[in-house]
Amino acid sequence: MDLATSQAEFDYLFKLLLIGDSGVGKSTLLLSFTSNTFEDLSPTIGEFLRQIFRVDFKVKLVNIGGKKLKLAIWDTAGQERFRTLTSSYYRGAQGIIMVYDVTRRETFTNLSDVWAKEIDLYSTNQDCIKMLVGNKVDKESERVVTKKEGLEFAREYGCLFIECSAKTRVNVEQCFEELVLKILDTPSLLAEGSTGVKRNIFKQKPPPTDASTSTCC
Repeated sequence: MDLATSQAEFDYLFKLLLIGDSGVGKSTLLLSFTSNTFEDLSPTIGEFLRQIFRVDFKVKLVNIGGKKLKLAIWDTAGQERFRTLTSSYYRGAQGIIMVYDVTRRETFTNLSDVWAKEIDLYSTNQDCIKMLVGNKVDKESERVVTKKEGLEFAREYGCLFIECSAKTRVNVEQCFEELVLKILDTPSLLAEGSTGVKRNIFKQKPPPTDASTSTCC
């Protein structure tokens, strides 16, 4: 990917959404991709930072598949008490990344119990591309969810699949690149992300930043 893409020109704007339980590493995955750094943010600290700095999503300019792209990547809350504006997060997303922690079985179980159901309920794009991400593979000795289980889930729910480490940056760029390449290969999603509608997702009102609706990893 060419990260020197001009900020003034781009071919498509895509909205990507990160979902999954609290603490699986969504915020650190996003930071690793957008800033090439790793921050070990606890859920509590993440919530505090979002309330103070009003950060609801990050933007990254990239060159993938020969196209200049602007990616607006939304990082959602994993705790149930923060998910009061769920539908607004999903609206218009061309790609959804479901993240789980390979060292915590419940975060994998909740993919089918919670997150896949939310996608079915709230996603407004019938052809939206889903990516399943098993994070924290740097903690291999603590792994409780096998790669085979991840592959089986991905096949069942029609997702792309990759394992990565936000901490060591293993497969972080590949995660986003594979997702975007699939979006680029989907005509209906390309139409929505074209320059004619590129400002639409930024017209959405960001969620309020009070404690009841703040977002975090």
